[in-house]
Amino acid sequence: MEIWQLARIQCADVFKLISKPDFSKDWGLVNQINRSSGSVMDNIAEGFGRTGNQEFINFLLISNGSNAEVQSQLYRAFDRKYLNEDELKDLIEKSEIIHRKIMAFIKYLKQSGIKGYRYKKD
Repeated sequence: MEIWQLARIQCADVFKLISKPDFSKDWGLVNQINRSSGSVMDNIAEGFGRTGNQEFINFLLISNGSNAEVQSQLYRAFDRKYLNEDELKDLIEKSEIIHRKIMAFIKYLKQSGIKGYRYKKD
């Protein structure tokens, strides 16, 4: 899934960021942004593994919330001088793409006639 692939890239980008010497010493922020970026991709994966669209939508909404949390933490990292303005802009833009794609996918799932494989009539 493209949104999971983008979330995986975001997670890798965050790891590169938190590996910077100054940033890596800020244990609380490192832990929080690492966990929230992982949550974006993990909730997409878990929702995909569920049996119905409604469950998938719920996990996508959680993923979207974690993505917003990553954005907030990126601003905190910027305020603490762990990244420059260009790095912040790039990461926020990538995060916004993930947000838009998650929301578009939710819209698609809501409009889909199939509610999940357990609801298909054979």
